[in-house]
Amino acid sequence: MTTIAFIGLGIMGAPMAGHLVDAGFAVVGYNRSPDKVKKLVEKGGRGATSIAEAVPDADVVAVMVPDSPDVQQVLAGEGGVFVHARPGTLVIDFSSIRPDVAAELAGQARERGLRMLDAPVSGGEAGAVAASLSIMVGGEAADFAAAKPVFDTVGKTVVHVGPSGSGQTVKAANQLIVAGNIELLAEAVVFLEAYGVDLQAAMTVLGGGLAGSKVLDQKGSAMLSRTFQPGFRVELHHKDLGIVTTAAREAGVVIPLGAVVAQLMAALRANGDGGLDHSALLRGVLRLSGRDTD
Repeated sequence: MTTIAFIGLGIMGAPMAGHLVDAGFAVVGYNRSPDKVKKLVEKGGRGATSIAEAVPDADVVAVMVPDSPDVQQVLAGEGGVFVHARPGTLVIDFSSIRPDVAAELAGQARERGLRMLDAPVSGGEAGAVAASLSIMVGGEAADFAAAKPVFDTVGKTVVHVGPSGSGQTVKAANQLIVAGNIELLAEAVVFLEAYGVDLQAAMTVLGGGLAGSKVLDQKGSAMLSRTFQPGFRVELHHKDLGIVTTAAREAGVVIPLGAVVAQLMAALRANGDGGLDHSALLRGVLRLSGRDTD
């Protein structure tokens, strides 16, 4: 596999595509915003002005777009990947979408002689830039093995978790855990501030004990400085929590704390904070506590 068509060059897709260029793959990038394609070209990739131009000669088509409808349009829509990819092409969807949609698209891909893996990632922008993403992969084991060189270029923890749709199911669980951790960290920060504790010292000692986590390490400083430059936007995490709450209901299981965090994320978005990093859950706790959010 030497030629990769990469569709979606946003916060996550751009650094991932860049790592593939650096690793020696021939990368053809497409994005609805031409300026993002230009950046890939400057790095040594090649640009395309449409999916039809990007995918016909690709051994692998990688997709990283925001939501289920976007993936459906890119893959199965008019002029999409399924129309223009040659038989045998391996399609890797790095997006975070509904598990049932992932399984359905994999079935459509097979009918067209294509191979497909759902491979959502965790680690945010920092993980994409550092090529240290955690990648949870659903699909055929043989296809996973074939895609391993691609995965190892952009990620650090890469695991095949089951058949088509399984990667998205594990990602939904990941987003549930992450949102809960961020919310509790935000509540702890507001609690500590109310008592005038040295917050930096508190973060240090909490990080060294059982309360320590990657969430504390990566999101604590943003909360203390009140800077919420997006690594992973509230609006995207809101979408992901919608996926997990719907999937949980369909499976007949309860996620009571997850449901509360989903509502808190929704409230944050409704208050105009959808474009901020999800660590801005702190702002929601501050509002509920009647405190200044700035």
